[in-house]
Amino acid sequence: MSPNVRLPATKLVAIYARVSTARQEEDGTIETQLRALREFAQQNGCNIIQEYTDDGWSGDILARPSLDQLRSDAAKKIWEAVLIYDPDRLARRYSYQELVMDELRERQIEVLFVTVSAPKNSEEKILHGVRGLFAEYERAKIAERFRLGKLRKVKDGHILLSEAPYGYAYIPNRGDQHGYLEILDQEARIVKMIFEWVANEFLTIRQAARRLQEMEIRPRRSRRGVWSTSTLSTLLRNQVYIGEAHWGRSYAVAPQRPLKNVTYRKIKKTSRRVRPEAEWVTINVPAIIDRQLYDRTRAQLDANYALSKRNKKNEYLLAGKIRCTCGRGRSGEGPQGGKHLYYRCIDRVLTFPLPPTCTEKGINARVADRLVWETIVRLMNSEELLSEQVRRWFGAREAKINSSRADIAAMGREMDGLKTCEDRYNRAYGAGLLTVEQLREYTAPLQERISSLRRQLANSQQEANAYCGEMPSDNEIKEFSEAARSTLQNLNFHARRAILVNTVEKIVGTQQKLDVYGCIPIRNHVELCSSPIYSREHGRS
Repeated sequence: MSPNVRLPATKLVAIYARVSTARQEEDGTIETQLRALREFAQQNGCNIIQEYTDDGWSGDILARPSLDQLRSDAAKKIWEAVLIYDPDRLARRYSYQELVMDELRERQIEVLFVTVSAPKNSEEKILHGVRGLFAEYERAKIAERFRLGKLRKVKDGHILLSEAPYGYAYIPNRGDQHGYLEILDQEARIVKMIFEWVANEFLTIRQAARRLQEMEIRPRRSRRGVWSTSTLSTLLRNQVYIGEAHWGRSYAVAPQRPLKNVTYRKIKKTSRRVRPEAEWVTINVPAIIDRQLYDRTRAQLDANYALSKRNKKNEYLLAGKIRCTCGRGRSGEGPQGGKHLYYRCIDRVLTFPLPPTCTEKGINARVADRLVWETIVRLMNSEELLSEQVRRWFGAREAKINSSRADIAAMGREMDGLKTCEDRYNRAYGAGLLTVEQLREYTAPLQERISSLRRQLANSQQEANAYCGEMPSDNEIKEFSEAARSTLQNLNFHARRAILVNTVEKIVGTQQKLDVYGCIPIRNHVELCSSPIYSREHGRS
């Protein structure tokens, strides 16, 4: 299986293994790779210093936690080579393979494979590249065959589902019989009842969710055991209930504005984009309701949306900035057609149809908007208030800088001591006083602590740099306040909103008080930052 490669007896290596799916993990593929790598290392007289594994990560994604850690550790010189089972375990794309391999070679780290020899000269690199390109082409061809096979099955009437819709059970294929949907009588009665509530009793989705909760009817799957409005909305728009299941209705795409910005994503394409209706493949399934009931339900949903009070456009100056003391945001709400405007905690929306957990009451939006805006104008117009906040902030800044410098010095001394201790262990290993296992046992905690200190040092240095800057002069403060007095008068809502968004970080409020946190730029490279009491401009209304 492996090429005839002999390595120096003292070679220190790291091993890397990867599987792309949870099914592969369950089948023990990762353990099979690790076993082969360990046997190869033992046969060739190598000492394994560290093992890196990425479970459930696609080879088309280069940003993987363990691979990134391996690339980072390569600079520490704790091992001399990386042992990988096959090039496609490193990456599925040839360009990714070359990128990582070149990076490791630049650090004098050798890359070794169990199944093939690593390229050592130009000719071998060309052959390796050709092999990688053919493998990439073969994977694309397999994916296309897989897609066409699914399309052929669907056009033949085969149902391809990960989970059957509520009201149905999926019966998988048995021999020559295609998989199909079978109606579950109990769930089907509930589905029909929900459609009739909306179409005949003109209930909204929230009212339907509340009634289901009162009747103690639980959805098939839910952590809270309640029907969410999004689940009901999807159910009421699903044409499978009139006997038309659609395949290929949407396709996966990478999100343009992801809700969470995370470093590592096992799946890149987490969003869906709807295809033109002409490209959908329709499969006939047993119907639970008739089309007339479905059409009346859809018409009522459209009417509910058009008449919803939450769709009334009101002006909320503090929208997106004001929060509740429970930690959740507050959203604008205008009952009685916008006669009264409030900022209410969104806890009641997130917990619906269960009772809310937050007991804070709504805040009068018009009063809150006026008080916050008046506070901002009063501060910007006053040279005295601005000067006071400047002196307060710079005084607090000096204390923070001194504290950060002391922390940086202490962490630097601790890191030097840990590195000295690590060097002693390495020298002891080189003299034959320690085994590899003992060396790993002694140095692993040290390396972990050193890495933690490096992160803390970087954060402390970044904080210290953030506080750098000269104190604005009295003339600059005077010019700023004069410009503010001439600019802040008689502004429309959009202009006031733009100023608030750029100066206010957040507002934490109750009916009794509003705590305003924000930054006012006196000049281009100096910002007055604030904290609740002393070191930031803090307006309480």
